[in-house]
Amino acid sequence: MNEDMRGGEAAAARLARGTRLHDVLDVDDPAAWTGLDAGVRAWGGHGIEDLPDKAWVKALDAATGPPGRSGTGRWVFRSSRRRPEPAHGPSIEPRLAVALCHPDGHTREAALARVAARPALLPLVVIRAADWAAPVRDKARELLRAGLDVRTGVALAPLILRIGRRERGAYGVELLGAMLRRAPHGAPAALFVHPDRTVRRFAYRLAAEESLLSPGRFARTAAWDDDVVVQALCAEAALAAVREDGDFDDVLEPLLAARNPRARSAGVTALRRAGRPGRALDFLADRSALVRACARYVLRQHGTDPLPWYRQRCAQAADPALPPGAAIGLAECGVRADADALRLLLTHPAPAVRARAVAGLRTLDVTVVEELRPLIDDPAPGVVRETTLTLLPSAALLPEAWLTERLVAQRPRHVRVAAERLATAAGLAGRLPVDAERGC
Repeated sequence: MNEDMRGGEAAAARLARGTRLHDVLDVDDPAAWTGLDAGVRAWGGHGIEDLPDKAWVKALDAATGPPGRSGTGRWVFRSSRRRPEPAHGPSIEPRLAVALCHPDGHTREAALARVAARPALLPLVVIRAADWAAPVRDKARELLRAGLDVRTGVALAPLILRIGRRERGAYGVELLGAMLRRAPHGAPAALFVHPDRTVRRFAYRLAAEESLLSPGRFARTAAWDDDVVVQALCAEAALAAVREDGDFDDVLEPLLAARNPRARSAGVTALRRAGRPGRALDFLADRSALVRACARYVLRQHGTDPLPWYRQRCAQAADPALPPGAAIGLAECGVRADADALRLLLTHPAPAVRARAVAGLRTLDVTVVEELRPLIDDPAPGVVRETTLTLLPSAALLPEAWLTERLVAQRPRHVRVAAERLATAAGLAGRLPVDAERGC
């Protein structure tokens, strides 16, 4: 925010000298406009005489006539320091932009009367529509209602939603939503792929409320969008749109194949309603704990206990294709007696399986320090991280000499980092040899 304000002060100074808006601001960036608004107030607080004020706006009115009519000739300002400006010269619009952000509400209100024929200043009208001064706010809202259409609404959506977070900013958001609801069916399409995630959230929330997209389209969006809010919103909208006797195929397949766990978990949960609980077996060893839990829920609702499946899979300790999720899944729903199966997986050829086996032992609270010590030297950093996390509560039981040996520079970095964390947890960090400390 401070950087935006400082940039806004510099922008205000240039605009007050008549530099064109596009040469000063990134007009597509909402932060540029809010930064200008804050920057003018900060800059104007220093008593800058070149700041366009109410007298300048009134002189503009006298020279150009009522808003919407062409002015003629030139005018003279009250201050002898200001040179006359042409009624339609390039310096009018940038200076008017500064006046719209003036610290004095009367100046902002007067400036609003001159923006009707200047669409480049509509972003500042959006900001003024949330102004603290009621006369300014009311005038700006009147202008915003008149100037907002599908084209300008899509262009200004990021700024409108940014201002919408302010105390008086809800009006612009409501106006944008009402306009898009009345617009042709495909009007919000550009907002669905907008790089600003706030805009995408708004667009998809509107689409869900108005049923603007098919269930399949919602499901595909939930599967590929990288924003967790959009994922959840679209997954819920997709499933809500499918009736009890409807066709789940267009919805389930994209969700079940999604890379993100939110969409997959929604798809797995929907298997119950779709009458396909058997497919939940495919997700018992999913890489996501949330998806695994949903799969177990679906199976249990249809009378199937998932624990025997986990035990059967983990009993195949020599299987190189054993999914890592099976190891941690066994711990999530198993009992302490299942630790024996997990111990056999500590030497599995797949690093991910070894790591999940360690995590499973921690979950079951059956940690044996001597059993896990060798894994601190594991070549896979993921295994060492899980082992370190598991051994931290028992770090005081680790021999000081053993830890010191793993702090030397010749050890792999992930081993040195693990040894340092364990030594610190054991209260040994200050007693380590100087050479060993340098190894980290």
